[in-house]
Amino acid sequence: MRIGVYGSSFNPITNGHLWSANTIAVREALDKVIFLPTSNKRIDKDIQIEDLHRIEMLKLAVTENPRFELDDYEMKATVGNHYTYYTMQHFREKYPSDELFFLMGADILSQLPHWTYAKELIKSTKFIVIERGNIVMHRVIAEIPLLRKYERNFILIYKGLINEISSSYIREEFLYGNDPRYLLPESVYRYIIEKNVYKGEE
Repeated sequence: MRIGVYGSSFNPITNGHLWSANTIAVREALDKVIFLPTSNKRIDKDIQIEDLHRIEMLKLAVTENPRFELDDYEMKATVGNHYTYYTMQHFREKYPSDELFFLMGADILSQLPHWTYAKELIKSTKFIVIERGNIVMHRVIAEIPLLRKYERNFILIYKGLINEISSSYIREEFLYGNDPRYLLPESVYRYIIEKNVYKGEE
């Protein structure tokens, strides 16, 4: 099998996340996309809602697509083992006969060399990077030595459509009493309203 591991905070999951995952799965003939919510232990993320809410929203969002699967491995990982390098090691051990890819948006491509264990991760992992904004992905790779060295490990996906839905925008809309209803799955929207997930967020 060809399996994509899609790591993000998913706070909340959006229609953009789902559309990107499905686009990659179709174009790269992936048999499965694993949605992997990032650990709240990460110091570069300020995740202020309970893990329970992110998990429940993901369950609601991925249930209708047979290619999609939820895995909370990184949420449960102990401090020090929650880095992506160890995550990919975990999935290689779990799926020893399958081909694995880490899925990411172009907006974090330039940050990749600054991740913990970046060299080991980039050297040992195949990435599928999907276009975001006006980022010229091949130029980012060409200009950063570590990415350039392992250029063969990067598959670049150009969407052909501007579809930029951000989780932070959705959180802000809820916070200020606006209605981002059609930017995320209806089931997730209803969950957020029912549980007041983002009410009073700083």
